[in-house]
Amino acid sequence: MAQDRTGSDAASLFASPARLLVGTLIFVAIVFVAAVSAYVAAGWPIADAAYMVTLTIFSVGYGEVRPIATPYLRVVTIATMVLGCTGMIVLTGALVQMFAAIQLRRLLGLDRMQTLIERLNGHVVICGFGRIGVQLAKELHAAGTPFVILERDGGKIAEAQTLGYLCHRGEATEESALRAVRIDRAKILATVLPDDAANVFITLSARNINPDLEIIARGEAPTTESKLLHAGADKVVLPTHIGAERIAEMILYPSTAGFIADSTEMGQMKRGLHEFGLELEMVVVPDKGAMTGVTVGEAERRGRGAFFIVQIDHANGKSIQHPGEEVRLEAQDQVLLVVRGSRVSAGAIFTAPAQRQRTGRTFFG
Repeated sequence: MAQDRTGSDAASLFASPARLLVGTLIFVAIVFVAAVSAYVAAGWPIADAAYMVTLTIFSVGYGEVRPIATPYLRVVTIATMVLGCTGMIVLTGALVQMFAAIQLRRLLGLDRMQTLIERLNGHVVICGFGRIGVQLAKELHAAGTPFVILERDGGKIAEAQTLGYLCHRGEATEESALRAVRIDRAKILATVLPDDAANVFITLSARNINPDLEIIARGEAPTTESKLLHAGADKVVLPTHIGAERIAEMILYPSTAGFIADSTEMGQMKRGLHEFGLELEMVVVPDKGAMTGVTVGEAERRGRGAFFIVQIDHANGKSIQHPGEEVRLEAQDQVLLVVRGSRVSAGAIFTAPAQRQRTGRTFFG
């Protein structure tokens, strides 16, 4: 764990030797061009001027190409010595640092990680390794689906590495980081950061890089959903909305969990139906509910296609599979539903109280 954390922190430092090397090369090039131009301005041929400057900044000491006879030439030569030699010393140090950084990357296995990422194709990119990202990675890993995590926090990257996940440390809002996880070859992007603005920006960038990418985005505020869809997201997930809906389902379908848990076959059927956008739910008909005493056909008509009844378990132990439209629902019947659309609205139909029927000025029920 400690070694992985060290490797993650070290990765952010590898860019420093490269920046130092490039900066020093630019400095030495400027000194070289300026010195050559100064000698040429004094009447030297450009070939002699370039040769003199090269000898000076590399401290070879072969001697002067031409006599340094004027104060101007002496000033130019001294400046070339000081600036040129200093630049070469810093350049040498930068090269040493660069080679050391390369060896350190190999030692920590960071190059191997990036090599594995480069081989990915048709994979899933997870932006963010927070609470939702961790659970998502766990499910994908269990399913054997290839994925890579893009996260900026070194501690979370170390955690992902410990779990054996492919990961890249970077800012997901930057195109360079998205390209590093091969977003151009990815199949799905799941941006699950707790920052709506960041998720919108990531969606825009990813859609620009890969027009065929399927994007699933997380939204905190309900008003963000339209922005994410407009930015290019295919689906938007609102965790707070899902949580509230799940609680409502637990209230409306209290018998479902026990029913599914008692039957492996029913559990497999529920998962199979879920792939087609259908859900298997168990509801108990209340003593005085809106559906108590009505026929199966009438109940399904009231549901307007939101569900259809596949099994009725009466309180006396009798069970009816694939009941006909004329079968009546009785109080305390356990009714197995195949639900499509909103499970909440379908369950609410059964839990609603019976409506009082009016005949003239008299109410019944």
